[in-house]
Amino acid sequence: MSAQLKYKTGMEILGIDVGGTGIKGAIVNVKTGELVTERHRIPTPEGAMPADVAEVISQMVTHFNWKGKVGCGFPTIISAGKARSCGNIDKSWMNVQVDELFATKTGLDFYIANDADAAGLAEMHFGAGKDKTGMVVMLTIGTGLGSGVFYNGKLVPNVELGTVPYKEYKRFEYFAADSARKRDELSYSDWGKRFDKFLKLTNRLFSPDLIILGGGASKKMKKFEHRISVKVPVVPAKFENNAGIVGAALIAI
Repeated sequence: MSAQLKYKTGMEILGIDVGGTGIKGAIVNVKTGELVTERHRIPTPEGAMPADVAEVISQMVTHFNWKGKVGCGFPTIISAGKARSCGNIDKSWMNVQVDELFATKTGLDFYIANDADAAGLAEMHFGAGKDKTGMVVMLTIGTGLGSGVFYNGKLVPNVELGTVPYKEYKRFEYFAADSARKRDELSYSDWGKRFDKFLKLTNRLFSPDLIILGGGASKKMKKFEHRISVKVPVVPAKFENNAGIVGAALIAI
């Protein structure tokens, strides 16, 4: 039985999380935050050009035999469905109407938001940030460093802390993202010293009441948590690397 026929009950939406190295998707129960299918991952095409990424999005939709609306987290500043930066993907994405591009390719309605904002929505609705008031910052650790900022549960969109300049690295994410750990062949402990500098920047700028860590490295928090020196509570995301998928689905409600 197809995913569409088996799971379509009015509470499910396909969520897609576009990353620098992988594009991940699953059908999500938006009432509970649960993935009701296995997560499917397709490598991000080399160069991440718009037409190539749109083709992978189409493959993802086909994989799930999905016919409804789709929520998508995308690794750039997003305003009304349009890419306002190019993040860690090709510069040709600048000013692309991402929702229309994917809709034209698939024939489905797409709802687009910044990927870290989407991941934060998942955690604020169902995860580590649920019922939290004050300032909460979601940081996603992957190819880049994403950031989703919430005040009393309300999203402040497109806060891209990873793009803040830092010494000769130009951007903080080039110094402290998980891709930097891999590039420089650092242990999690040594990389944790770098990431702690990013946490200090986050703390200085926002004075958060809680910091939530998502993305691939969040699953390895025990390997670097001894390096964290900020006094604000820092906790792993409940959904770990699936937060972006869950939050993407919530965008489309």
